[in-house]
Amino acid sequence: MKKILLAVSVTAVLAAPGTVLAQARTGAAPAVPTLDKVLEASGINVNGYMDVAYTHADRNIETGFSDRVFDSQNNSFGLHQFGLTVAKQPKEGFGGLVNLTVGSDAQVIHSFPEATGTNTSMFDVTQAYMQYATGPLTVIAGKFTTLHGTEVIASTGNTNFSRSILFGAVPFTHTGVRATWTLSDKVTLIGGINNGWDQVSDANRGKTVELGVTLNPIKPLNIAVSGYTGEEPSGGGAQGRRTSLDAVASYIITDPLSVSLEVLTVSQDNAGGATAKYSGGAVYVTYMFMPKLRGVLRLESFDDKNGFRFAQTIPGAFANSETKYRETTATVSYLMSDSFEGRAELRGDRATNSVFVDSDGSTSKQLMTFAVQGLYKF
Repeated sequence: MKKILLAVSVTAVLAAPGTVLAQARTGAAPAVPTLDKVLEASGINVNGYMDVAYTHADRNIETGFSDRVFDSQNNSFGLHQFGLTVAKQPKEGFGGLVNLTVGSDAQVIHSFPEATGTNTSMFDVTQAYMQYATGPLTVIAGKFTTLHGTEVIASTGNTNFSRSILFGAVPFTHTGVRATWTLSDKVTLIGGINNGWDQVSDANRGKTVELGVTLNPIKPLNIAVSGYTGEEPSGGGAQGRRTSLDAVASYIITDPLSVSLEVLTVSQDNAGGATAKYSGGAVYVTYMFMPKLRGVLRLESFDDKNGFRFAQTIPGAFANSETKYRETTATVSYLMSDSFEGRAELRGDRATNSVFVDSDGSTSKQLMTFAVQGLYKF
């Protein structure tokens, strides 16, 4: 109840100035307005969604090893996300945004220091930042999502149910300052400085620099390139420079058919006295069979060269050794209405080492999952 009151309070605080100003101008007692009219007059946007799903896995990925991010359930129904966003973002002047995530996925995306220990809270303030916009320049300060990746935290922003391995190999959020400069309708530059990967409070005295560019050279093609570099925890209390580079390109071949490609590389200094690296790539093919029926195929490859990405969770024999992963995901979505979408997904993962653990303790190089998902947007 406290968390619901928090979201309502944020909306009320942002809406109050517009209501008071309207009363002062008229000088008369106004009629009682509906909430949507108050928000519209105040320039406030409120939207949200619910993500409910069932997942079945043929291995024990709940207490054993999993290369998944949000969908680590053996045989379970679950509320993955209830998302709520309240924003006032004028094209000129000051504004702000608050984004809350409630559900099992919130347990995964907590930032430091909440992410330490055994925090199992199903509530997360995913984004909360102030904004100032003037002409082509927009500056935000606070907590915001990363520039990296094809996929995003919010379930409604993806076309597959499960997240890619690459999604879990990049940061979720950053806390700091970010400036976006729109040079033209074809080029946008982004730069900022923050505490690091998933850190509300800085885990060290260093800062991480972010740079990005988005390009739209021709109408069907979009390209986004982003990079981060700075001091990050490297394990065992040590610190070292972490540098990451991510590139995403999407191309609309025809109206029903589009293709996206992502490439990621990450290096971490002072990881066990050496430099650890991991890299990967993913291809997404999307086809609209009809206006309400969509199919998506994702092919992914990931190389954990030093075992750094999964060092804390992988079975002991392979904790510090190279393991390569391949995964294929097929998702079918039925867009019943503007507010509801149903999805069914089949996914298979394969590793070069026997890292997946069965319920009887045996290990395997393969993992297969099936999931159905319902998304309601409001």
